[in-house]
Amino acid sequence: MSQNRTSVFLQWQPSSDSPVCTPVAGGFELTAGNLDQVQAGARKLAGFGVKACALKGDGWGLEHQWAFHQGFWSPRAGADIEYAPLSESDASALKHRVDSIDWARRLVNEPAETLGPRELATQVARHLHELAPDTVTYSILEGEQLARDGYVGLWSVGRGSDRPPVLLTLDYNPDETEAVDVALVGKGITFDSGGYSLKSNEGMLTMRMDMGGAATVAGALALAIRSGLRRHVRLILCCAENLVSGRAYKLGDVLTYRNGTSVEIANTDAEGRLVLADGLLDASETGAPVIVDAATLTGAAVVAVGTDYNAVFSMDDGIRQRYLHCASVTGERHWPLPLEPFHRHACPSSFADTMNSRPVKGGGSAGASNAAGFLSRFVRDDGKGWIHLDLAASDASSGSRLWAEGGTGHGIRTLAAFLSEA
Repeated sequence: MSQNRTSVFLQWQPSSDSPVCTPVAGGFELTAGNLDQVQAGARKLAGFGVKACALKGDGWGLEHQWAFHQGFWSPRAGADIEYAPLSESDASALKHRVDSIDWARRLVNEPAETLGPRELATQVARHLHELAPDTVTYSILEGEQLARDGYVGLWSVGRGSDRPPVLLTLDYNPDETEAVDVALVGKGITFDSGGYSLKSNEGMLTMRMDMGGAATVAGALALAIRSGLRRHVRLILCCAENLVSGRAYKLGDVLTYRNGTSVEIANTDAEGRLVLADGLLDASETGAPVIVDAATLTGAAVVAVGTDYNAVFSMDDGIRQRYLHCASVTGERHWPLPLEPFHRHACPSSFADTMNSRPVKGGGSAGASNAAGFLSRFVRDDGKGWIHLDLAASDASSGSRLWAEGGTGHGIRTLAAFLSEA
């Protein structure tokens, strides 16, 4: 840690319209009117070339310090911050957030060359096992064994790469109960070329971050464990690279899943829903009353809610409202988008029960809802107790006023809070 930190004094003015960073003796005075402005002010300071800082003076509560941390953090330098004094409980909460969410952000930012499917699965498994070695167990299924065991979506998407697809199944079970309370499913596409539906250079540049769903559910479980969670949670990560080769799956292929659902491939770049389908079938088989999946699934969600919100889908009004309440409490922006039973029939096929997308650019209108409708085919009880998160805000592809370029961790606190209440 640097010993030459710039002092930052917070001047809290509720009527302030935008953050102002004013040079003062020994550092800067940050004038802000809400937590977003604290975060934006921290981004400005990082942009000024400030490498390390110490938070000084009154006004630095838990949420203000966390907002500053999120904005000041950068992929290469992290966040070299000397925090202001807090109560013991608040200091512990801040440390839990920093440790869990920074870890997830680093995971999202790691290049695909060094973070393949196996590396993602093993890094997550080892991290969570280190947090609770007596209560975490896991297994890893890899390569052609996935095909033999019926994981047709994960195997088909991942077989085009020299690095085989991997399924991580991990249990956090502090009270050694047989029943699973919550099942979490994460999309772990460590690089997405689009397959034969090849992305453009610009569209492919940030596709190391297409495993943001896996990082989100893993980061949320890590944060919940650090915060004392006492529920049996099963974590399922569907990890693969979507590449082009002579072994890659192709347009027009028909995949038949373990529940009998057949899927015609209309777009190999709509691969996330194919791997999640396998994970959701496993989650449903646990009998868990609550299932949450998370994925950087559709550009349509970004079009609908922008990059400041994550999109929330559910056919269960009650559980959706509970999730949105957790989002409100944590201050992380989430927004509900439509999901009705008819959305599962929005991609008709002459050769299968459904296509994996409409065969038009971007999947056509209501693309995010149609993707959620596709996933609903693989969840038991007509979607009761199920939430689907389309993570439009989990990464900042080119940086923003609030975030450095790369993973944001947005949504991890909400899911962690929900795990404690589910």
